[in-house]
Amino acid sequence: MSSHEHHHESIPARPMSRRNLLKALAASTVAVGVGAAIGPTAASALGGVAAAPSSGRNRLVPVNRIGIQLYTVRDKVSSLGFRAVFEELADIGYSEVEFAGYTQGNVGPITIPEIRQLLDDNGLRAVGTHATLNPGNIDAEIEKALILGMPHIGQGGPINNTPTVAAWTAAANTWNQMGVKTKAAGLKLYAHNHDGEFRFTTDDPTRRVYDLLWDEFDPELVFFEMDVFWAHVGKHKYPGFEPIDYIKRDPRRFPMLHLKDGKTNTGSANGYDIIEFGEGNIDYQAFLSQLRTRGQHFGLFEQDNASSVAAPPNPLNSLGNARRSYTSIYGLRG
Repeated sequence: MSSHEHHHESIPARPMSRRNLLKALAASTVAVGVGAAIGPTAASALGGVAAAPSSGRNRLVPVNRIGIQLYTVRDKVSSLGFRAVFEELADIGYSEVEFAGYTQGNVGPITIPEIRQLLDDNGLRAVGTHATLNPGNIDAEIEKALILGMPHIGQGGPINNTPTVAAWTAAANTWNQMGVKTKAAGLKLYAHNHDGEFRFTTDDPTRRVYDLLWDEFDPELVFFEMDVFWAHVGKHKYPGFEPIDYIKRDPRRFPMLHLKDGKTNTGSANGYDIIEFGEGNIDYQAFLSQLRTRGQHFGLFEQDNASSVAAPPNPLNSLGNARRSYTSIYGLRG
């Protein structure tokens, strides 16, 4: 695939690809699980570069926690199919994927068990999904998650579009009810944010929606997936909070984070433009450093605009963006 021509040859610390690492492990006498296979110890034993650098600073996103939201490469899923995309993502080094639907455009129909087999074939783990969830389909979504072996299911869009306290409270209660089912199945239900969750309700201008959800979600039943980019947009549009403070307050409520970068744009209402990771102004080194001792989080790269937003002269290619962004996330130290 064309993205192979975008390797960063000037960066000697590029990790062994997951696919090649798994082949090497299979040929050795080392017995490890998939989660451990790409940890620093295993990679070092195989001559890889995943050990901590000589500076002694720790990796901010563990190698076996670097994942990607497949919405980022939706154009390639549609045109090439899951098989080709999974092969490329594994070659880049990604360990985990979050789904954004289970169809592959004009490539042809595919079943959930077939997708699971492709994940296994490429040494990838499914960790979550963005679906439109409601009490009528939650059972079916749980069944898909169990087949795919993923521990979380969630929704990418807002759980409510009516900006009143009553509407958001009712939505949170519905999610608590769905959370009873997901917990019984051994899964975690999560809500993903955009900037709107940081605005204030129309009937109580002192009540921030995210604070309302914090209070109304049962913390044993419903969790958060913070999209760090959109949280920064929310801070720009509705100031008075720091995104990191929510996570530091109770890291257990954030099993996953979306690592989406933004470049400041004073001419935009959002204050930022979405850009591939490492090309923006959001200080992820500082952000993630504050979480290093507060539990492990899944680090999922996402870029909403799949076919754009690379800094020149990088080509407009979603898999190329995914490769370069992986290198940037891999290189974060704290």
